[in-house]
This record gives sequence, structure tokens and C-alpha cells, in this order.
Amino acid sequence: MKTENQKAWFFVLPVLLLVAFNALIPMMTVVNYSVQETFGDNVFFWQGLDWFEQILRSDRFHAALGRQFLFTFLILIIEVPLGIAIALSMPRQGFWVPVCLVLMALPMLIPWNVVGAMWNIFTLPDIGLLGYFLNHTLGINYDMTQDPIAAWVTIVTMDVWHWTSLVVLLSYAGLVSIPDAYYQAAKIDGASNWSVFRYIQLPKMKTVLTIAILLRFMDSFNIYTEPFVLTGGGPGNSTTLLSIDLVKIALGQFDLGPAAAMSLIYFAITLLVSWLFYTLMTKDDQN
Repeated sequence: MKTENQKAWFFVLPVLLLVAFNALIPMMTVVNYSVQETFGDNVFFWQGLDWFEQILRSDRFHAALGRQFLFTFLILIIEVPLGIAIALSMPRQGFWVPVCLVLMALPMLIPWNVVGAMWNIFTLPDIGLLGYFLNHTLGINYDMTQDPIAAWVTIVTMDVWHWTSLVVLLSYAGLVSIPDAYYQAAKIDGASNWSVFRYIQLPKMKTVLTIAILLRFMDSFNIYTEPFVLTGGGPGNSTTLLSIDLVKIALGQFDLGPAAAMSLIYFAITLLVSWLFYTLMTKDDQN
């Protein structure tokens, strides 16, 4: 009887320890704070599930969660089709292939806080290049610091500029992996461009599109740095997403118990929706 060599687990052990240190231990700390109250000096009082009940019944939480879902919906509905369209228009061979790939990757190389600062300066109504152009050249009354709609348009446009490249690169990888035989057969059958996309390219890109949608959902649903640096959640609370509101409660008000409970609810919603996305998009593969 052949025995299995278990020594390979020792190579995985450093990763497990790193994950435990960076994820599990902080998670247990958050769980501990979510069921207790503290007034400092490391003194805790048992609260049970009171913080969870308070958060789930809070109008403030519901409003921030609604804004978060709206932002994520807008991001997915814009970035996924746009990314596929750009990938379809990119060359498959020749000199321009690496040029296009590098240009697509550039926005993702910029740190999140720098992106927020760039767009903040870029869109200021009086001194920003875009803000000045819209106000004084086109005559559009644009002021993201005062108008909630302008603020929403700005943060969505910023995210589209920053992260559509991820969808483009993943879609392009799926496109170039399709064998030429499929295109040759479609050409012989006289298939239109739409038919080629509908029955050849889109099914073959399903796996990478699933990855792209999951990544963009999780990232946009947990986004914090860029919109915070850009608008600070304003004007008013119009762009206060759930992530921004969570930081305000934890660090601004120093209500660690409610903040811990909100973060666990936030985490559970992210996991649930991600699982729903994955289940729906892989349903046909499982049959």
C-alpha cells in the first residue's frame, strides 16, 4: 500500500501562519468587540447581540448600505460592458499589442490615495482642469463639492477610469485563448460579428468574466480610499458609502462595539452576494 508523503504541508505552514496573523486573529478581535462595550482601560462589559440589533435597525446603516449597493451597481453596469468592448477592439497581434496592454495596465499601478487626490485636484470647479473646462468653457454648472449628482458622477467616473482596465485585461486574456478554428468555422458558415460574439467569444470568456465580476464587486463594494479622499463622503452624506460610514463610527466617534458589529455585517453581506454571483454565473457549468 502506497503511503502519502505529508511533509509537503510544511511548505504551506508559513502561508497558514501568515493568514492566521493577518486575517483570523484580527477577525476574532472584531468579534470580541462586537459583543462587548468598553470605556477604555481595557475594561469590557458584555453586550451580547445588542450592537447587531442596533445596527440592523439603524436608518443610518440602511442609507449607507443603499448608497453602497447603488455605487457597486453603477460600477458593474458600466465597467463590465465597457471592458469587454475595449478588449474586443484591441489588436490580437503585432506591435500595438504590448503598447495597448501597457496603457491598459497603467491606471491600476497608481496607488488608491493618489488616484483620489489626482481626481480631487482635477475636478475642483475653479482650479481643476476638468472643473474649469466644464464651468467656463462648456458652461455646465459643475461643482462636486456642492452638488450631490456631480459628486456621484465624479466618483463613478474616477472608478471607471481606474479599474475598467482590470476587466479589459481579463477579457482580452479570454479572447486570445480562443482557438482560430472557431473563427474559421464561423467564417465558413457566414456568421455575423454579433453571432461570433454571442456564440463563440462570450461563452469562451465566461470564466474570466466571472472572475472579473467577482473582483470588481468585492472591490467596489468595499471601496474606501478613493471616494474618501475625493469627496470625504460629501456634500453632506450624499457619497458616504458604507465603508466611509464604518470608519466614521470606529475612528471618528470611537464607538468600537457598533463599528465591530457593522463590520461583521458588512463582511457577511459581501460573502453572501459574492456567493450568489458565483452560483448564478456557474449554474450552467454545474448541470
